[in-house]
Amino acid sequence: MSKFIIYPAIDIRGGKAVRLVQGDYNQETVYNDDPVAAARDWEAQGGQWVHLVDLDGAKAGHPVNDELIGRIASTVQVPVQVGGGLRTEADVERLLGLGVSRVILGTAAIEDRAFVSKVLAKHGDKVAIGIDARGGYVATRGWLETSEVKAEDLAVALAAEGAETFIFTDISRDGMMSGPNVESIARLAQVSGRTVIASGGVSKPEDLANLVQHAGAGVGGAIVGKALYTGNISLADAVKRYTGV
Repeated sequence: MSKFIIYPAIDIRGGKAVRLVQGDYNQETVYNDDPVAAARDWEAQGGQWVHLVDLDGAKAGHPVNDELIGRIASTVQVPVQVGGGLRTEADVERLLGLGVSRVILGTAAIEDRAFVSKVLAKHGDKVAIGIDARGGYVATRGWLETSEVKAEDLAVALAAEGAETFIFTDISRDGMMSGPNVESIARLAQVSGRTVIASGGVSKPEDLANLVQHAGAGVGGAIVGKALYTGNISLADAVKRYTGV
């Protein structure tokens, strides 16, 4: 459980690669008009995976950018994971059929546990559970709503149903370049006994160094977005330094 992977993030909205601040659709920066080119670029710099978020899908409640996601998955050689609006078995099957290596279920983990259980039973390690937390409680629907379910409780329950990988975002840190909530991430890995990928807040190489210290305890990687686009973190350097590649 000690392997650490850096996941360069491409958030897709309106066919472009963008970043939002704390999930706010009104605070958007376009970083690349061509997400396929962005994915190729991250792969060329040593990215071992590509992390895609269908922001349109997250808001709509069903995948929207399938065609673009399929093109990315077929263009790069590295595996691709995708989240955003996956709420039905048909959505999951369709994306996996497009060549996606792992799908991320978020809102559905709270709102439709039977669906999540079914998908975990069928696809196991091809499924990651995205847990986005605000004040320790799970947020849903593109962060527009906050549930009454504690992030740690959800992780423990879904680990018991076969979840192998969790992606944890502390919403207060996302896009703010303020560093990840390392304590909460490590704690989630500890209580669930599963791999946790950190998302949100990674803004400088030191943040990755802090996370890597917990790799042996199940912190399996970090999704990095804004810091790569602004140049605060060099993907090529970070991959060499923190992933042992």
